[in-house]
Amino acid sequence: METVAGSARSPSPTRRTSAPRKRGDDTRARIIEETVHCILEEGFGAATAKHVAERAGVTWGVIQYHFGDRNGLLMAVVDDGVAELVSSLSAVEVGELGLTQRIEAVVDTAWRCYASPTSLAAFEILQATRGGLGEQSHTHLLQANSAISRLGRLVSDDPADAGVAEVIWAALRGIILAQMIVGGTFDWQAERRVLIEMVSHYLQRDRR
Repeated sequence: METVAGSARSPSPTRRTSAPRKRGDDTRARIIEETVHCILEEGFGAATAKHVAERAGVTWGVIQYHFGDRNGLLMAVVDDGVAELVSSLSAVEVGELGLTQRIEAVVDTAWRCYASPTSLAAFEILQATRGGLGEQSHTHLLQANSAISRLGRLVSDDPADAGVAEVIWAALRGIILAQMIVGGTFDWQAERRVLIEMVSHYLQRDRR
């Protein structure tokens, strides 16, 4: 008896899909985003797991699944904020720009990093918890400080100028604080110009 070729076929392999994982990633990202907005709009104290769950349209069980508890959720915001900051600060290049142009690039990059909603929320969490999130939060601060120091070396590699980046960072932090108190955004171009001129004057002190 002749057997028809291909009449007995093995079952097709099960098709794998990344859709469930993508939905999970999207949910996790939405929860982190709502935590950031909650902290910036209502304050750190308002960012309870229950309230964030309500804002994100999920249950407490979903937050437990992705983050474990409130501290895990807060740490996830810090993870994202510091990673964003370090990545942005590390990517800036000044090439053969003149001194004033280098300072402008550094100031503008630092401003964009600091003014980012996720970075603002991350720093507010670190300040409010005072290291209560464990060793990882200390590691993040070291990473941020290292990135800030690198930013300073872009405008001057003289060890005597090592504090320049810290001064820039502190000035921007003050402007951001004023913006948060006043509410909304405001034009900071006058402050930007003065900051750049001050740093330029300081770095040129030995060249005159």
